[in-house]
Amino acid sequence: MIGFREFVLLIAAMMATQAIAIDAMLPAFPIIVHALAVNNENHGQWILTAYMGGLGCGQLFWGMMSDRFGRRPVLLGGLALYVVAAFLCGLAGSFEALLVWRFIHGAAAASVTVTRSVIRDLYSGRQMARVMSLTFVVFLMMPVVAPSLGALILSFAPWRYIFILSGAFAFVIWLWTSVRLKETLHAEYRRTLTLEHISAATRMVLGNRSSLCYTLALTVMFAAIMAYVGMVQQIFSDVFHRPRLMPGVFALCAVTMGGAAYANSRLVERMGMRRISHTALLCFIAVTAVHALVASSGWERLWTFVVFQAATMACFSLALSNFGAMAMEPIAAVAGIGASLQGFISTFGGAVVGALIGRYFDGSTAPLIVGSLCCGLAALVCVLFAEQGQLFRLPAPAREPQCHGGIEPHPSE
Repeated sequence: MIGFREFVLLIAAMMATQAIAIDAMLPAFPIIVHALAVNNENHGQWILTAYMGGLGCGQLFWGMMSDRFGRRPVLLGGLALYVVAAFLCGLAGSFEALLVWRFIHGAAAASVTVTRSVIRDLYSGRQMARVMSLTFVVFLMMPVVAPSLGALILSFAPWRYIFILSGAFAFVIWLWTSVRLKETLHAEYRRTLTLEHISAATRMVLGNRSSLCYTLALTVMFAAIMAYVGMVQQIFSDVFHRPRLMPGVFALCAVTMGGAAYANSRLVERMGMRRISHTALLCFIAVTAVHALVASSGWERLWTFVVFQAATMACFSLALSNFGAMAMEPIAAVAGIGASLQGFISTFGGAVVGALIGRYFDGSTAPLIVGSLCCGLAALVCVLFAEQGQLFRLPAPAREPQCHGGIEPHPSE
């Protein structure tokens, strides 16, 4: 029987395959653009956009498959496709071919969204938010090291080896999953994939106020982080003229996100998801508003960018993990399709909006910061709709966590 700590580590490691595919690429964007003869340097962001587009679209497929065939075979199949797509990205002979394989790479990585269904199979309420926060802590350790890992690989090998090593990492996770993870969706709860069932599940996900509004809040918040990831290399190169500092600063921001996620895991069962996430969202708006004033006034310096961005990422982390749990909470009956639809909306929508923000890069940090502020305000509107205009509202008492499928319950401390 897999223990709680190993379960958290395994789920986080699966999620980390996505972080590696995104963050390890960042130092290589200008090198890939030059190597594949791309005329416009801004088009390097398409490497990220293609991946995120596949990640969003793929979630519609994997979640439905997991409701029909179970979580374990879908996770194993998706990880196997991830390995193949990563190797083919490394072999791409043109920028167009790379974008195609990156889309497939993202579609394969979308299978990892099934981990949300696995968690929802086993836990509910604040304890589900705690598990998600703990996996988020481990998951966020990868952005700390991934850009530096990418830079290290580039120091002694071509950019293609970044993709090859990401595929090798996913293969190790595939082996771990095949040996240790048991099925969490019992046969009696599996559903046939009829049009009627899919339509009913879609109506449940999109018709529930809390599910829909918190999914939209996730979308616009995710857009802010996608804009940051897509633009950070150009900001350090073109604004601060210190490209070598990017991996270290990126790691620092990831550390603040990880620390906030860990704090959430320790506090959420006592304080509640709404109190923490709503406070974090208001702080996110306040921090980005002050930062937007600094950036728009021409007072931006490297140290101000680092300080404000680290604070923004901490607020983002506290809001996001709880928004995800609150979006999933009312749709336990269709957790697989629910996670797929929510993941598709938040990932694909966030990637598109983030790419639109990235298009406005003008050699300053202002487009990123103002775009993030707009995303925060839009998220606040969504949260107010979800809570019928009342922040910090106390929900109905949560059910006791479910625990089955061969996973030990987590400690009750």
